[in-house]
Amino acid sequence: MAMASRYSPLILHFITLSLLLSSSLSDDTFNSLDVSASIRSTLDLFSLHDEQLLQNDEQTAVLPSASASSSSSLSVEIHPRVKIYAPVHTHDDYKSLTESRLARDSARVKSLLSKAELAIRGMSRADFNPVDTPLRSQDLQAPLSSGASQGSGEYFSRVGVGSPAKEYFMVIDTGSDVSWLQCQPCSDCYKQSDPVFNPTSSSSYAPLSCSTRQCRSLEIGACRNGACLYQVSYGDGHDNEGLFVGAAGLLGLGGGPLSMPSQIKATSFSYCLVDRDSRKSSTLEFNSAKPGSNSVTAPILRNSKLDTFYYVGLTGFSVGGRPVSIPPGTFAVDEAGSGGVIVDSGTAVTRLPSQAYTSLRDAFTRLTRHLKPAQSFAIFDTCYDFSSLSSVTVPTVAMNFAAGQKLELPAKNYLIPVDSDGTFCFAFAETTSSMSIIGNVQQQGTRVHYDLAKSQVTFS
Repeated sequence: MAMASRYSPLILHFITLSLLLSSSLSDDTFNSLDVSASIRSTLDLFSLHDEQLLQNDEQTAVLPSASASSSSSLSVEIHPRVKIYAPVHTHDDYKSLTESRLARDSARVKSLLSKAELAIRGMSRADFNPVDTPLRSQDLQAPLSSGASQGSGEYFSRVGVGSPAKEYFMVIDTGSDVSWLQCQPCSDCYKQSDPVFNPTSSSSYAPLSCSTRQCRSLEIGACRNGACLYQVSYGDGHDNEGLFVGAAGLLGLGGGPLSMPSQIKATSFSYCLVDRDSRKSSTLEFNSAKPGSNSVTAPILRNSKLDTFYYVGLTGFSVGGRPVSIPPGTFAVDEAGSGGVIVDSGTAVTRLPSQAYTSLRDAFTRLTRHLKPAQSFAIFDTCYDFSSLSSVTVPTVAMNFAAGQKLELPAKNYLIPVDSDGTFCFAFAETTSSMSIIGNVQQQGTRVHYDLAKSQVTFS
């Protein structure tokens, strides 16, 4: 009896601590990350070969003409890049694949920021190559090789082009307006999985004249024998370059007059991006129904200096259920057109201005001091060693929008593996620019619906 009495306070104290810990983990301040499943998916990627990947007999959508009714709906399949081209062709392991992805992503971000900076200054790339300067055909046929200049390019649509329709893989990109694909004759085409499009085989093909609205809307264009020529530059000195093995071109989903939604007069479009390491597919839909009540809606804001990007009304972040202290106005577009937050399908990792990123990261690390740290990796300065864990409990991270709307992110959308050895990193990065970018890692598993008529974006 004496011994029981002697130890009972310690036992009660232990029980009290256990109950407090259990209670704290049961609310909405923590998420569970399946470490084993994430590592297993990185290993599975390198057991795949082309014969196990996508076959070209899947459902294909035919894009409507520019004169199509805005009420007609259209659904296009979206595939992650790994479903089209096995990583074993170009990378030894998942670490080298991640390094390559992040290098492409940094180039992508640099391109977007360059485009925004030029627009704010009232300039365009045409100012560096005036349209009244005669353009030779070779000027518009630069070698098309690496994927570095266009960005992450991890998601492809499968569409039919021409009459009769021929199927092509095209990168989807909300940060670009001009849709294009390689065409014959082409002396410097890069390798693609489908035959290069032959205009003479399509009964609906006709060259645009120089007087058309589309030609006049080009940032850089010219005429040759009465036909419109175009030039697309992605900000790193290489023109019309940057698509990956497998893709025939790019589907521009931006907000400008030349984008696909504008040309087919779509009142809305939406996409759902599967995990980039998945072999599953999802859809890009035009004029689709708005998501149901279990969703988060934010206003689409327009920047008078730049109509391509979709700016959204982000107000801040929450970590572990508590708002992160970020100065008001950090995410606003100022009078000059600088700043703001865009949603981009082509950028992988969300970028934030330095002060906002530091506040978000510090709020997260304060609640993860019990986790084993790892060395920084590429653009990531906050990483962890989960090699001995099968799962881990981590603080929640949420994006806050106007009117109290909050988008809770799954743990795998902000803690991602960078190798197959258990190293995971906090998947946000800083930028010296005042413009923020919500990337596709944070959008994975979420249907993003752009209501162009009501100027709203909905996440569900």
